[in-house]
Amino acid sequence: MSKSNLKPRSTIMTEGDGRAPNRAMLRATGFTDADFKKPIVGIASTWSEVTPCNMHINKLAEHVHIGARKAGVVPQTFGTITVSDGIAMGHEGMKYSLVSREVIADSIEVVAGAERFDGLITIGGCDKNMPGCMMAISRVNTPSIFIYGGTIMPGHLHGKDIDIVSIFEAVGQFQAKKISAKELKAVECNACPGPGSCGGMYTANTMSAAIEAMGMSLPYSATTPAISKQKADECETAGRQIKKLLALGLRPSDIMTRDAFQNAITVVMAVGGSTNAVLHLLAMAKAAKVELNLKDFNTISDKTPLLVDMKPGGKYVTVNLHNAGGIPGIMKELLDAGLLNGDCMTVTGKTVAENLKGVKRQKSINPVIHTVDSPVKSRGQLVVLHGNLAPEGGVAKIKGIKSLYHRGPAKVFEDEEDVFAALKKGSIVAGDTIVIRNEGPKGGPGMREMLSVTSAIIGQGLGDSVALITDGRFSGGTYGLVVGHVAPETYVGGPIALIRNGDIITLDVEKKLISVNVSDAEFQKRRAQWKQPKPRYKSGVLRKYIELVSSASQGAVTDNFDK
Repeated sequence: MSKSNLKPRSTIMTEGDGRAPNRAMLRATGFTDADFKKPIVGIASTWSEVTPCNMHINKLAEHVHIGARKAGVVPQTFGTITVSDGIAMGHEGMKYSLVSREVIADSIEVVAGAERFDGLITIGGCDKNMPGCMMAISRVNTPSIFIYGGTIMPGHLHGKDIDIVSIFEAVGQFQAKKISAKELKAVECNACPGPGSCGGMYTANTMSAAIEAMGMSLPYSATTPAISKQKADECETAGRQIKKLLALGLRPSDIMTRDAFQNAITVVMAVGGSTNAVLHLLAMAKAAKVELNLKDFNTISDKTPLLVDMKPGGKYVTVNLHNAGGIPGIMKELLDAGLLNGDCMTVTGKTVAENLKGVKRQKSINPVIHTVDSPVKSRGQLVVLHGNLAPEGGVAKIKGIKSLYHRGPAKVFEDEEDVFAALKKGSIVAGDTIVIRNEGPKGGPGMREMLSVTSAIIGQGLGDSVALITDGRFSGGTYGLVVGHVAPETYVGGPIALIRNGDIITLDVEKKLISVNVSDAEFQKRRAQWKQPKPRYKSGVLRKYIELVSSASQGAVTDNFDK
């Protein structure tokens, strides 16, 4: 970090007689003579009407504009895409979800690179916006701040809070004839009351927590409701703060260090975050050129207590956490217990420890945030498993399950739809180990999330007796004994491609083991008979993704050219 001039990149467009054409174009967008002397900051907006997570972000961008203008910065808003994971769930559309992360990162990098912004502020809402924004921020590496669009308020039905996962589980309950069609419709109509990202500790709120812990967003912003005055005020503050980062010359590479990533993982474990955090943090670390691997997640999970009992599988939603002290309340507990690095720099221009100086530590267990001495669970709820079924690893989420051990016969399915149909028919029974393959980064392509399947399992009352493994992935709303990101994936001939119905699969979370009772000799025989499937798509973005994407164990990134 070193102090720098306020226009390290945009001067090439705004100064000198030869840049008169550039200035003429900028004048058409509203620039004045005075504006050419000011730093130019890009505001990447993921506004879209296709999802409640992002439907309000255009208004947040306007508040960033206000703060930036007050600070003497010229803001320029530009758009990038989003898809709705919830709406894409359970059908072919979900194949595009993880792909969107790469498109978002690429598009922000393209605009920031072309327009020579001096600083960058990105505003994300739905799951893939956030790591996509952060990957772009790392690549551009100019003073930057990430803003989270905010959490949705909970819905209400029969005196209880409900959310998007409630309706997915209600589908399973309806299939099992546990609720009526009228009740299913009531849940559907009340689960999502307005703007904001899904309200439990699902992927969006997991990533907002991770990014705040990493120091790339303002304190408390990870849990602020989307439609609150506080969220609007945060946006104005960010617009002002970017000027200070420019004055300090404080870049993402000064903040997004290995220690900062370890802080982020620690907070993910403490809040019981989504399995997708593993995939996204690996991808963000690669963009930031930070060494990070699956072993780091196990090392941190083993020593980090679960401090909140959040949905899925728990009692509370993100608004409850915000009112109880937010991510700083969690971080203060962890810092005082020696589980966080307090020396890491943040976008406030202060260190983690300095930011937390005024935060009061919990003196006793409050209803939401527990103390390190009296945690909800003694260890993190994400565990990376290895074994002859997943030599490169698979990611398990153990929150909300009674047993950390499962041994049972494989029921093999070639895609998600076949499993959902089997569940609907009642073909899945207690003791089964569901294997869903051909859903990996290349084979899917796109690693579809399987909230429809996992919620149906829970809704049918099989959550404690059925295990599921896949080379695809899961929504942050998933819980139960499920293992995703199994690598190597089916498409490249990983062991999961060779499993047959009836093979006995063992999941032992305590030993971090995922294995199948197939000998090396038998695997070799089956491999000789195996043929790689043809790509499911012959052209377009999905075909490009198949050709470029890396293994899930490396973050499933397409920017993978440094080997």
